Amino acid sequence: MPRTTRAHTIATHLTNGGLTDLRLTEADQRDGDPGRHDSDGFAVRQHTDGTGTIVVIAGAYGPDWFATMREIIHRLEQPYIKCTVLTDEPGLADHEVLVRWATSDEIQERKRAQARAQAPLAALLRKNLAAAKVDAERQALEDAGQTSLW
Repeated sequence: MPRTTRAHTIATHLTNGGLTDLRLTEADQRDGDPGRHDSDGFAVRQHTDGTGTIVVIAGAYGPDWFATMREIIHRLEQPYIKCTVLTDEPGLADHEVLVRWATSDEIQERKRAQARAQAPLAALLRKNLAAAKVDAERQALEDAGQTSLW
């Protein structure tokens, strides 16, 4: 059975990420009109999924709820938070996502994807460091009174 996900833990992660917890009641969350709130923020509630696992539903609210939802997804899928965010689960409104703890395989795949995305930058950095080292060695030889042969 997957690990239980608690609403207060998810709320803490989102609050630490700079989002505002609106602390809406479950009835207000189920209202279905995320844009009627004056300020951007989120609200969370407990939910039991089809397998009986306790998960969290996080909703984005406010005039720019779509941007808030992107921030929720980005924050919770960071490697150090270790959550999986599902947006297409049945019963969720457009402004809600289902949050559960990530499996080891999901976390490893994220790390591999991040390494693939950063590979060109890492190669460029290694190339620049090697060129800088060659230039520094050449400059050291010239400062010592020796000129390079090439």
